[in-house]
Amino acid sequence: MDETLGTALRRWRDRLSPADVGRPSRPGRRAAGLRREELADLAGLSVDYVVRLEQGRATSPSAQVVASLARALQLHPAERDYAYRLAGLLPPQEGTVSTHVPTGVQRMLARLGEFPVGVFSADWTLLSWTPAWAALLGDPSARTPTERNLVRSVFTTGPSGLAAWPVRNDGDALEAALVADLRTALVDHPRDRGLIDLVEELRSTSAEFTRLWDEGAVGPHVSARKTIEHPEVGDVTCDCDVLTVPGSDIRLIVYTVAAGSPDAEKLEFLRATSGGHVGGPSPHGPGLFSTP
Repeated sequence: MDETLGTALRRWRDRLSPADVGRPSRPGRRAAGLRREELADLAGLSVDYVVRLEQGRATSPSAQVVASLARALQLHPAERDYAYRLAGLLPPQEGTVSTHVPTGVQRMLARLGEFPVGVFSADWTLLSWTPAWAALLGDPSARTPTERNLVRSVFTTGPSGLAAWPVRNDGDALEAALVADLRTALVDHPRDRGLIDLVEELRSTSAEFTRLWDEGAVGPHVSARKTIEHPEVGDVTCDCDVLTVPGSDIRLIVYTVAAGSPDAEKLEFLRATSGGHVGGPSPHGPGLFSTP
């Protein structure tokens, strides 16, 4: 029997355990792998849509949906490309920004739930995050991929950004570093239409972005302090570091607080009361943001 996207999804779902994606494995659990409900939640899709995909009743998923499923199922690049072909789509081409999160990074995220960590693509679009990220900054799952772009968040005024509440930055080195990153990404991914459009959009809407771009701004990412104005616990001041993944365009933003500090107590309270889990892309709904 020829394999379909539905049969492949079931096979990939069955090989993952809840622990692989940072979920508890409760006593009496019958399913060895992920439940459909868990896959739907991780991929930002409805359970009904996942059921229809697996049963072959939904036959034309978008590239965004396939990318979300590939991340949720922790597919390797060859498997991800196979999923695209089963869906009747062309796999991501060379010269375009990859949204693939390496399997090792996904496993790390599943075990780093106590830290607010966000995973970003080369154009600085948020791809995945830990429960603590959602608890501290606001759940990004209701935002569209366009709204989850950090560069747009930093340089666009008005209701746009990555967090549900304000974040104050110490220093302005981030802006130059992001512009330098985008310039490098454009060289590495010259065929990516979304990246080209992002640069053109920001050059037409942000005088600061245009100035830095035209000046050839170069700036490495450095550790910085940020204060999140959280509506439940008040100000939470964190150290923010940007980590890169060798051999990949993926980069991680990690927030940490000093152990035993009042900020650590606030973050622990948010983690304990949020009931969150590792997030993934969601195609649903706009939201109000600020820069993380």
